[in-house]
Amino acid sequence: MTQKTYSNLRSYRWYGVENLRAFGHRSRTKQMGFSRKDFEGKPVIGILNTWSDMNSCHSHFPQRVEEVKRGIWQAGGFPVVLPAMSVGEPFVKPTTMLYRNFLAMEAEELIRSHPIDGVVLMGGCDKTTPALLMGAISMNLPAIYFPAGAMLRGNWRGKVLGSGSDVWKYWAEKRAGNLSDEVWAELEDGIARSAGTCMTMGTATTMMTLAESLGFVLPGGSSIPAPDSNHSRLASDTGRRIVDMVWDNLKPSDILSPESFENAIVTALALSGSTNAIVHIIAMARRANIDLKLEAFDRLSRNIPVLADIRPTGRFLMEDFYYAGGIKGLLSRLRAHLHLDCLTVNGATLGANIEGAEVYHDEVIRTWDNPVWASGGLAVLTGNLAPRGAVIKPGAAEPHLLRHRGHAIVFKNYNDMERRIDDPNLPVTPDSVLVLQDAGPIGAPGMPEWGQLPIPKKILAQGIRDMVRISDARMSGTSYGACILHVCPESRVGGPLAFVQDGDIIEINVDERKLELLVNDEELDQRRAAWTPPPPHYERGYGAIFSQHVRQADEGCDFDFLETSAGESVSEPEIH
Repeated sequence: MTQKTYSNLRSYRWYGVENLRAFGHRSRTKQMGFSRKDFEGKPVIGILNTWSDMNSCHSHFPQRVEEVKRGIWQAGGFPVVLPAMSVGEPFVKPTTMLYRNFLAMEAEELIRSHPIDGVVLMGGCDKTTPALLMGAISMNLPAIYFPAGAMLRGNWRGKVLGSGSDVWKYWAEKRAGNLSDEVWAELEDGIARSAGTCMTMGTATTMMTLAESLGFVLPGGSSIPAPDSNHSRLASDTGRRIVDMVWDNLKPSDILSPESFENAIVTALALSGSTNAIVHIIAMARRANIDLKLEAFDRLSRNIPVLADIRPTGRFLMEDFYYAGGIKGLLSRLRAHLHLDCLTVNGATLGANIEGAEVYHDEVIRTWDNPVWASGGLAVLTGNLAPRGAVIKPGAAEPHLLRHRGHAIVFKNYNDMERRIDDPNLPVTPDSVLVLQDAGPIGAPGMPEWGQLPIPKKILAQGIRDMVRISDARMSGTSYGACILHVCPESRVGGPLAFVQDGDIIEINVDERKLELLVNDEELDQRRAAWTPPPPHYERGYGAIFSQHVRQADEGCDFDFLETSAGESVSEPEIH
């Protein structure tokens, strides 16, 4: 790292020189009510704010922006807010995953095109974390991540509710006829009680936590609940720190390494984090010119127990996790499996940041001799049905389904599934394997969270609450069940999933990491020869760009033209 001076700040080219263009920049900044004393000689700090009225996870961001700005002013910086696409998980259709790369591009271009010396990335809702980090990694200017934090626990008739996880649980009961409309309305009123992300170990909480284990969040910051006053203090601390990072020229390329990504994977495994994290971690690594393979997740998974007893795999919620010691407490129990010398945004190593950390509740953050799950928070399966891999969260499935053989019930797409899943004549039994095709990155489009296929009503009526389900889709990190996801290659591009037919026998063996379609090669070749690719969803616009350039799940679903090296100098047009 090289210490910066004002004359070699990036923003100096806009504000510091004496020419006509700089005159225009200064005069237009003064037009907004700023004095030259406000910005002259100071680093310009961009605040990428993903707030919108259609993102409940970020509803507290207007206040947090002011608190971040306060810290930047105090440290001698000049804050500027740059709104970015919000991609709120509950509202954006067909799926926020379709727009993760859009936000990543926007983040990179917002930083590139403005007089920014460093950036605070404000996100939390599922895809905002990886998207903002992907853009910042590619741009490779000093960047720090400010996580939205999780919401408070839900509550219904004295019972603690977890967002997402309890939605699926009680929806199954309603479909089975066990809950009235009135009770369902009460659940709706009590399940989301404050600003912040899902408070289960969903994609949002997983990715915020991994952002910290990667080194992008101030120590302990990813565990603080959104309404907690400590979250406000974190905002100002983040603003103060980014100014120092600019002068120190501490960039993503100084923080990221194969070892830091291993730290993130180990953390995800100990959390029994969202399966979506696999796709996002791979995408971020490839932005840093690190070719991370699915094999790394499976290899590490065999040695890392699940220590966080958090729904949907466990019992507790993120508020409990915070009180129990949070991410620092968890990492302290993983010390022997972490690369402690990895640098983080506060200028110290990961090891220094967790020195002296404690766990205050051994039921929430378990000890190694009393894990939630002995190993295998995530598992990667391969076989003739998934030559490039598929993933499952074993701890979220009923154990007897982790070694299973059953006949396939095939749905050609989501609409087909929705029409037929509750048909009384559907030839389904509890041992059947539900298969959803055409739900991958290109097929759906955007690889939506359709992988937790609903259990058919007539199976629910038998008291069954889990079945083996296979798709090229993702599922919500708050979901649970024996769901095999991210089957790669996807069916839309002619992956073997496209050739599964009703009645085919499928075998799953998680211990042996196998996923096999028990159909002989000659028959599969005949089916492949008779297969016709479906027509594209889009002929124009962003959808067409997405379909033409998105990579498959095992490569992170980024665009092929966006994978760049963070170690290279930023390529920028000359500023005039």
